[in-house]
Amino acid sequence: MIIFLNSGIDLKIFSPTEPLGIIILFIGLIFSGMIFYIIYAVSTNKESIEDKKTRVEREFIQQEKIGRLFPKKK
Repeated sequence: MIIFLNSGIDLKIFSPTEPLGIIILFIGLIFSGMIFYIIYAVSTNKESIEDKKTRVEREFIQQEKIGRLFPKKK
């Protein structure tokens, strides 16, 4: 383990003040934002316009089939 600590890689390049560290922080912020957006989108359960149209169309077809199977008696 001590051998790895004395390696030739300078760990200061990953500090938040170095360009590589800033890039890593920026990518982390974007990733975190995407995760929070996904959690928000899933929890609100918003349907797209196409999903609503498809659902309404399926319900209409289902009602037609039920109407044909059980016609109303006069």
